[in-house]
Amino acid sequence: MGFQQGLSGLNAASKSLDVIGHNIANANTFGNKASRAEFGDMYANALGGGGGANNIGIGVNVQAVAQQFTQGNITTTQNPMDLAINGGGFFQVTDGKNPVMYSRNGQFKVDREGYIINNKRQQLLGYPANGQGVVQPGVATALKLPTGGINPQVTTKVSIEANLDARLAVTAPASGPQINFSDPKTYNNATSMTAYDAKGQEIAVTYYFQKAGTDSWNVFATANGSTLAGTAAAPTPITTVNFPPNGSAPTAPAAPFAINIPSATNINGAQTMAVPGVMLDVKGMTQYGSGFTVSNVQQDGYSAGQLSSITIEGNGIVLARYSNGQSKPAGQIELATFRNPQGLQPLGDNVWGRTFASGDPTVSTPGVGNYGSLQSGALEESNVDLTGELVGMIVAQRVYQANAQTVKTQDSVLQTLVSMR
Repeated sequence: MGFQQGLSGLNAASKSLDVIGHNIANANTFGNKASRAEFGDMYANALGGGGGANNIGIGVNVQAVAQQFTQGNITTTQNPMDLAINGGGFFQVTDGKNPVMYSRNGQFKVDREGYIINNKRQQLLGYPANGQGVVQPGVATALKLPTGGINPQVTTKVSIEANLDARLAVTAPASGPQINFSDPKTYNNATSMTAYDAKGQEIAVTYYFQKAGTDSWNVFATANGSTLAGTAAAPTPITTVNFPPNGSAPTAPAAPFAINIPSATNINGAQTMAVPGVMLDVKGMTQYGSGFTVSNVQQDGYSAGQLSSITIEGNGIVLARYSNGQSKPAGQIELATFRNPQGLQPLGDNVWGRTFASGDPTVSTPGVGNYGSLQSGALEESNVDLTGELVGMIVAQRVYQANAQTVKTQDSVLQTLVSMR
């Protein structure tokens, strides 16, 4: 029996060294999970045997090589396409032929067709977004980034938040044209903004604020120098803003009102398109006894833009940023979890396949429930404890030597028996 016991011990120690060697070899493999050799003792069974109090074991066997799905350290990189999962879950990737595979390695790139892929050209799965940037949850598909630009959007809404100085004198002329845009004495203050026509061409819009009386201000406007109301010789206000005695939000106009931006020649000599029906909101204006300040001017139009960069947020939203300052979702990454991740089958190349033991995956977006959040520009390091592996290697070596010694001792015993006369 001694030979069998020693041989099983040698095989077990050898297997343990194999596992340790594999762990050490992948100490720098991002997303790698360490494995552990787990052993069990062996006993001979005899039909109708006794109670077994005096049974002697016949050695050891390898019960399992169990993967340890603990969190690895997260290290930052300079690549925004690198992704790390902080918490539970796996990336889902596919090669289009085999069943979906699962990985913790977030070293992703973009191929020539716009798909997000790993080094084995397996495509990352997630939810696509429509042309308006609305994510469409459902069956996960290969995420494809937009390669074209973003269309322009005409200005439809404008809001102004400003304070008009109540201490200023009335500047409305007593006779003649109501305002002379070239004469600052005919108005008190002015501010400018950029609007956009249907082609995405910029239109320089300037608002002029003229005090017409106590708590009353006329608002004039020009687009590329052309008045929005009245004629060039006799401009008229686009509205009159009336304030309550305490100077707070206007009493009139109480709601947004429509203005029409005319076609005009811009500074480059090109003709811009007319933009009718733009809703102007001045409810954010006040009239206090302090200097003229413009805290915010917002409008919803923009010019055409080209894709400039991609960022991935913690909830898995893939955000496309464009050269015109706009951004919109291009999709959302989906993660998978398993009831028994140790049942996953290692397939090599940093991916696992599901098995009967692992169970079917449950899927959701990052940051929901027990699903980890994503960190862009970072990678999860291997969870191999190099110091612990080196100590384990020493122990396995000693165990191997001890088992070899039992074989040697048994050989000496048999040699003695054979040599007896």
